[in-house]
Amino acid sequence: MNTPSEPAHDRLDPSLSAIMSERHQLINVAYRLLGSLADAEDVVQETYARWYAMSPQQQQAIDSPGAWLTKVASRICLDVLGSARARRERYVGEWIPEPLPAERTEWINGRSGGAAIDPADRITLDESINMAFLVVLESMTPAQRVAFILHDVFRYSFTEVAEIVGRTPAACRQLATSARRRIRESQAPATPAAQRAGVVREFKRAWEAQDIDALIGLLAPDATGVTDGGGLAGAVLPPIEGAKRLARLFAGAIGKVPDLRISEHTVNGQPGLVARLDDFTVVLAFDVAGDRIQHIWAVLNPEKLRPWTAN
Repeated sequence: MNTPSEPAHDRLDPSLSAIMSERHQLINVAYRLLGSLADAEDVVQETYARWYAMSPQQQQAIDSPGAWLTKVASRICLDVLGSARARRERYVGEWIPEPLPAERTEWINGRSGGAAIDPADRITLDESINMAFLVVLESMTPAQRVAFILHDVFRYSFTEVAEIVGRTPAACRQLATSARRRIRESQAPATPAAQRAGVVREFKRAWEAQDIDALIGLLAPDATGVTDGGGLAGAVLPPIEGAKRLARLFAGAIGKVPDLRISEHTVNGQPGLVARLDDFTVVLAFDVAGDRIQHIWAVLNPEKLRPWTAN
């Protein structure tokens, strides 16, 4: 009885399948723009609410529903980014982008077609979700971030970006150029994935063994560690600078919590670690250059760890 009705429903709303298939793309864009999966999902929900608030005639008048959805989602993100600075000022302690487990980073391959981009300027989807990249994005203006992500990552033309940002294509080109420069200045030479994984694995072993000398040897002399608990998980710590201070901090943590279980995981597409004890979880992302760790980001805020603690 239900089978004959399905084609009829499709004829009444032929764009339904196409509309719903855009959700992954919208999450892709919104997460990179906001650094928060929870906020990205809220943006996508609001985007679909605006689509379904239109009449069928208004929907049918839109030539490319996918482009319309991306434009609306990006504009919502731009508004969210505009108010984010005030929210971050009220945030307790340091703010780190929300870490993603491996099962949440199986992103689609990006937008087919679109603007031609110099391969030297092309940012891959894998690169654009690693923690070091997202942290640099946090230092950009909302317009810079939107122009750069949409053009360099998702290959939208500057004409398309201009419609979203509300500036001229030339101005958007300049925004993306300045953002690209900031990314390049912050990036260390690429380290092979196997080498990065090896360094993180050795760090895990040294941490479990409370081997301060080994930890120091794995950390760059000017390494930094940033902790994000959001005021919801233990003491609020300022950024820790220097290999010796970081090594003592990690070794001391194991001394205080000997039953802490540490396991290797993919965090934002990169080798990372997850430490657990009963209901306590901390996710660690690393920035590795050569055979040394440059940065460690430790997220303890339980509101940012729901994908990690759901099971």
